[in-house]
Amino acid sequence: MARHRQYLCLFYGLVATIAFIATWIEILDHFRSADSLAGAAGAAVRFLADMRVNPAARTVTLDLLLLSLAVMTFMVLEARRLGIRFVWAYLALGFVLALSVTFPLFMIARERHLAWQEGGETAPLVLIDGMSLAVLSATVVALSGCVIGG
Repeated sequence: MARHRQYLCLFYGLVATIAFIATWIEILDHFRSADSLAGAAGAAVRFLADMRVNPAARTVTLDLLLLSLAVMTFMVLEARRLGIRFVWAYLALGFVLALSVTFPLFMIARERHLAWQEGGETAPLVLIDGMSLAVLSATVVALSGCVIGG
């Protein structure tokens, strides 16, 4: 596998790991703070209600739900185009773990499949792409810190 594909897989793996840790710290905290008599079902109902608590929460929730629809559609179409197996497992686990975990895992599978299929080098990112992705990553990390810190 070409070095740039290896780096991309490493990046996707880091995103999936961070997403898993960050989302599950929050979800476990939410479930611990929920009414213990209501159990998991009550915590899930409260979670859905919390997603609608104010206009900002509704905006982010709708944005993520619609982005998820586009991402899941891409995953199915790309999996069928390339012959990547188990795409529905990635989608189902996205509802259980978090799509921010399973989408990067799918992208790793995609990169590995493309490397196997192409068998050769493809053009690496140009400097401006790398710099822009670094700035984008830093922005997402900073915004995530605002959410977690709040």
